[in-house]
Amino acid sequence: MRFGMGRRQAVLGCIIFLALVPCGLAAAAEFRGAWVATVHNIDWPSAPGLPAATQKSQLRAILDRAAELKLTAILLQVRPASDALYLSEREPWSQFLTGTQGVSPGYDPLEFAIAEAHARGIALHAWINPFRAASNAKASLASNHVAKQHPEWVRRFGAQLWVDPGEPEAREYVLGVIADIVRRYDVDGVHIDDYFYPYPVKGASFPDEASWERYGSKSGLSRADWRRQNINDFVRAMYRTVKATKGSVQVGISPFGIWRPGIPPTTEAQLDAYGQLFADSRKWLAEGWCDYMAPQLYWSIQPAKQSFPVLLDWWRAQSRGKPIWPGIATDRIGAKRPAREIADQIAITRRGTNAPGHIHWSMKALMQNRGGIATLLGNESYAAEAKSRD
Repeated sequence: MRFGMGRRQAVLGCIIFLALVPCGLAAAAEFRGAWVATVHNIDWPSAPGLPAATQKSQLRAILDRAAELKLTAILLQVRPASDALYLSEREPWSQFLTGTQGVSPGYDPLEFAIAEAHARGIALHAWINPFRAASNAKASLASNHVAKQHPEWVRRFGAQLWVDPGEPEAREYVLGVIADIVRRYDVDGVHIDDYFYPYPVKGASFPDEASWERYGSKSGLSRADWRRQNINDFVRAMYRTVKATKGSVQVGISPFGIWRPGIPPTTEAQLDAYGQLFADSRKWLAEGWCDYMAPQLYWSIQPAKQSFPVLLDWWRAQSRGKPIWPGIATDRIGAKRPAREIADQIAITRRGTNAPGHIHWSMKALMQNRGGIATLLGNESYAAEAKSRD
């Protein structure tokens, strides 16, 4: 030890440190994650309909790069639109695998991903979109898709189909899907992102009149408060369901990066996640309904109005001891945002916390070494001595 401790003092110091570190964080000094999106083949597989061997090779390459950079976790999107990138008796195979929903790719991608990630010492979190039913309302859907099995739960909104969160049976259905994944697969975490009620469509309102009349109008709540209650009920039940099914599995949530416009005071977001997505993520932290939160802080360090460090400090102030591992916009590296900006943001996440961490959006930028980011991370931010320098 650098400070001249005797051996017994050093051991005692380590024991005290481990006792103070939140459960599950002692083994890893920093959570270094990356999202791997499958919707529209953003990150993987590179196109629908590729042979299984090619899909596996591409996923191995992703995990090899993750291991090379010393990432600790991959957040793999396994349910982008009420479909499955795993063997499911509840929902159809995803069209993003084979090009046709319901057609098997010839192997189990989630099982394969878990085995390959764990072989490299990388955690695998199953990323799930709870309420999106179809990213294209005109897409051909398999007979066992939720829109075919339970059309009474599904609403068309803009160009998409959406499972109505106001339908209690629909929420229970999604919870059953999540429990099934946790029960049957050796995932390290379950992760949901910012899709609760859908993002606004100009001139349209979400068509939940049927569920509002059956349940909301009798609740004594305003329609907005009723919608928020539906999402709160889901998040609370999701956390409890995962923990009851397999207590070691972490539950992570990645909300929009600004809770409400003007909070903190410098922010000027055009979207009100609380008022338009009906996502009260601050309440979820206060109630302890997640193991970590990854707000999508996709803004730069400057200017101050939408400042990465100001937002990070605000989220940490709400955390009630839960780790805040922000999403960072590695995907936006370009002429106006150099790779150095990402490295500087990572350095900021390490300050003032015993649970540092962050998640890259998305893996594609790291695979491309966009703007030299992978090189910079390997040589500096993720070099063995980086933590002591920071």
